[in-house]
Amino acid sequence: MRIILVTGPGGAGRTTVAAATALAEARTGRRVLLVSEDADPLLTGDDEPGLRVTRPEPAADFRREFLALQARSGTALDLLGASPFEEAELTELPGSRQFALLRSLRDAAQGDHDLAVVDLPPLPEALAVLALPEQLRRYLRRLLPTERQAARALRPMLAQLAGVPMPAQWLYETTARWEAELAAVQAVVEAPTTSVRLVLEPGPAAGRALRTARLGLALQRLTLDAVVANRLLPADSEDPWLVGLTTQQHRHLAELRTATGAGGVVQELPHLGRDPRGPEDLALLAPARPAAPPAPVPEWSVEDRREEDGVLVWHIALPGAVKEDLSLVRRGDELLLAVGGFRRNVPLPGALRRCAVSGAGLVDGDLRVRFTPDPGLWPRTP
Repeated sequence: MRIILVTGPGGAGRTTVAAATALAEARTGRRVLLVSEDADPLLTGDDEPGLRVTRPEPAADFRREFLALQARSGTALDLLGASPFEEAELTELPGSRQFALLRSLRDAAQGDHDLAVVDLPPLPEALAVLALPEQLRRYLRRLLPTERQAARALRPMLAQLAGVPMPAQWLYETTARWEAELAAVQAVVEAPTTSVRLVLEPGPAAGRALRTARLGLALQRLTLDAVVANRLLPADSEDPWLVGLTTQQHRHLAELRTATGAGGVVQELPHLGRDPRGPEDLALLAPARPAAPPAPVPEWSVEDRREEDGVLVWHIALPGAVKEDLSLVRRGDELLLAVGGFRRNVPLPGALRRCAVSGAGLVDGDLRVRFTPDPGLWPRTP
């Protein structure tokens, strides 16, 4: 099963493109799931056989998770004299929308359909949401490392001696459940069958949005399968005012084609002259299915140059990165990488953990980090 994640700058038409993509695929006989908060005015699951539309429910999701956590920690809350909440008085907190979307993404991967199309939030928020599972799992490992859970077998005995359940018991059980859920979502995001489709309206800000998307997706090692140039004006108009706008659009369209690179795909969709009103309009806006599967994300490879230069070189693909916006910090077995407003803590490959960072350089979007083997840690040859 494939998953297509659709995003773009606010107002570029990402929801319309997501709905049109799902509808077109369903009309080929595939079983398609569309996950979207805003597609209801355009279509419903009754419009086409094989198409099911679902929407994340942040409020209901938050209430369900909060009440479940409250029930599991009830004894500890009683000891503290806390008064439990009732469902009717719960109001979702900031961040609930992102977690509801991640759960919908996890559920989509477990369905019995052939394709899931997920309408993501605008580009900056979408990139943050896709990075969230890995970040939260890292926080959980640091705050509640696995080795501290080694004595869990003793907790039932301690609970009997104390007469009450030990708070650490439900804490670690809850943490383990969160870890499992986050790992499942991260597996979906990073799967080779998951790709991102970027919707842009050709204009002054489109090129910058594409560079931001390529850099953010490359840092998270996510595949960009196509760029959709939306709302293109007709090129055969005789209206001088419209001709000027069309000329400007096509200039920016050419810039998008250049920025996507040789292997990039830019699909063009027309401006209907009105807002889409239903399945008939969506049929006019369906992006063509790519002729070939999206190219896999380039591997972050380790080049062995010990014989030539005495170093190992880690190649990290960061298309569009510039040296001024790049920073690297080695911390233990991780590389803290910041570029263009994005950050990621990247685990080092096993061989590089026995090395010291000795330098780095950026050449045409290829970050080359040099590592010198530590004689005290590196295996000695006889």
